[in-house]
Amino acid sequence: MNEKALKILKILKKEYVKHSRPVSTFFQETTKDTFKVLISTILSPRAKDTQTEKVSKKLFKIAATPEKLVKLNTKRLQKTVYSIGFYKVKSKRIKQASQYLLTNHKGRVPNKQEELMKIPGVGRKVANIILSECFKLSFIPVDVHMHRLPNRLGLIKTKKPIETEKALMKLYPKKEWRTLNKYFVVHGQNTCVPISPFCSKCAIEKYCNKVSVKRRR
Repeated sequence: MNEKALKILKILKKEYVKHSRPVSTFFQETTKDTFKVLISTILSPRAKDTQTEKVSKKLFKIAATPEKLVKLNTKRLQKTVYSIGFYKVKSKRIKQASQYLLTNHKGRVPNKQEELMKIPGVGRKVANIILSECFKLSFIPVDVHMHRLPNRLGLIKTKKPIETEKALMKLYPKKEWRTLNKYFVVHGQNTCVPISPFCSKCAIEKYCNKVSVKRRR
């Protein structure tokens, strides 16, 4: 295994506790409800986790099951998730996802990647989040942070998320796969931001190759 990669992960684990948890981790740890993790994760793209958490909590007060979400009036649903952005598309997706689960899985969220990816609004990243967070299986969800950070650090050199996923599987031992995402995501949200990262306060700065970093703080 890559010694540098393991040292970075060890440090990121310590830094993780200083910040808010990713929204998927929050709902898994506080509710143990796979459906809530799924819906909040479908709602999360292009939105801050803090806002996704807030909107999801509001939604779950009125519709916390597939049955209730399917029956929820579309206008009320859109009004509930309006502040999260792309509310019409996301409202449609979570309704479709709920109906799909009722039709094909008796309202339960499946624990197989291929089955999860058949759900409307669920791609490989979301499927892997569900598998790793809820079912504790060895998968690596690759979002923008999980793709950007290892490349910026110089740990890998990839262009597509699927390439990143495969590269990280070789870089880290299997026992670490399911938790990698949350540590890198928190670091990417708070320190190693896309533009002008906070290198001066970064705990792993000495290990970073700063690939493609033009401005830093």
